[in-house]
Amino acid sequence: MTRKLLFVLSMLVLAGLALAACGGAAYECDDALGCVTYAPDEPIRIASALVLTGPNADLGLDSQYGVEIAIEDAGEVAGHPVELQAEDDGCSSEGGQAAGQKIVSDPTIIGVIGTSCSGAGVPMSEVVSTAGYAMVSPSNTAPALTDPDQAWNPGYLRTAHNDKVQGAAIASYAINDLGLKSAAAIHDGEPYTEGLANAFAESFEKLGGTIVEFTAINVGDTDMRPVLTSVAAAGPPEFLYYPVFTAECAFLSKQAREVSGLENTVLAAADGCISDAAAEAIGDAGEGMVFSGPDISFSGTAYEVFKVTYQDMYGTDTLSVFHAHAYDATNMMFACIEEIAVKEDDGTIHVGRQALRDCLYATSGFSGLTGTLNCDQYGDCADPKISVSELQGGEYVKIWP
Repeated sequence: MTRKLLFVLSMLVLAGLALAACGGAAYECDDALGCVTYAPDEPIRIASALVLTGPNADLGLDSQYGVEIAIEDAGEVAGHPVELQAEDDGCSSEGGQAAGQKIVSDPTIIGVIGTSCSGAGVPMSEVVSTAGYAMVSPSNTAPALTDPDQAWNPGYLRTAHNDKVQGAAIASYAINDLGLKSAAAIHDGEPYTEGLANAFAESFEKLGGTIVEFTAINVGDTDMRPVLTSVAAAGPPEFLYYPVFTAECAFLSKQAREVSGLENTVLAAADGCISDAAAEAIGDAGEGMVFSGPDISFSGTAYEVFKVTYQDMYGTDTLSVFHAHAYDATNMMFACIEEIAVKEDDGTIHVGRQALRDCLYATSGFSGLTGTLNCDQYGDCADPKISVSELQGGEYVKIWP
């Protein structure tokens, strides 16, 4: 090798070392679940999986709007815009499974806000967990989803209350405020409805009441008279609680008025039946019915600004009861991305999937529209507040506490 050639090669090596020193070593992800990298001109990508069609669409659209407002308010996260991929969970096991599989097929998505319905959340949380993603639900309330002995999966969290809280609240209202001693409960076999019906029944009996009938219908049933007749024959109960969704709730409410023995029974449903669409479907039969659900009488400037934005962006008042929970879920995820993102000089960021999970579970003292959020190791993050509303002239009017 000639001296001239050796000199040239030496200079090239030195130049390479100098460039490496100036630019730094290439980033190596050591996150246990891998990293998502966004180049300087790429948006951070999140997904939503909420019920957007069918009789329960108001429930999901209300949350979807909460997600979109959070994105609008954030502007940028870790110096990047945010792009949303919206999927429909169908408020069903099949819908949750399909939405989850579609989302995890895209490695550029860092996290998920969803699902609306616990029945969709059970299979989707398993899909998302297996793929290493993080998922925060604004409205799954089934106790099983944060129970490690039942349906909890790593990476799953929620800003909605646990229905153990709601079940105890509606039982207390029935016994301590209404002075009733006998009740029945009807569910549809889905995780949300069965879990809440169970939580109510257990609390009602602990408070000294008697459950005269605990029974079920099927999703899609339209003739509720046989079940309602058996409920009447068992008691009849003074209080009938059926925490089901819009269509079945409407049929139960209308047909209960036709069944002998239930004329004086207090009819009660839950947040799966709180929406403009549900009130319209129930019609006059709902007058005087009571409904348990999250207390959304939030106060403060932040919520007032949120409601104005909601009206301006969508031309309507809030559609259901979990919009603020969705807003908080999205912002909680954004806060963690900001905290854990590894940023390069050119604006590239790297977000570790395990790091995101760890940050979310460590959430403490997070100030949201729904209160102060603190997550436990299984993803219950809510600052739970439950209220009871009564249908009066087609409007849900808070009557308790």
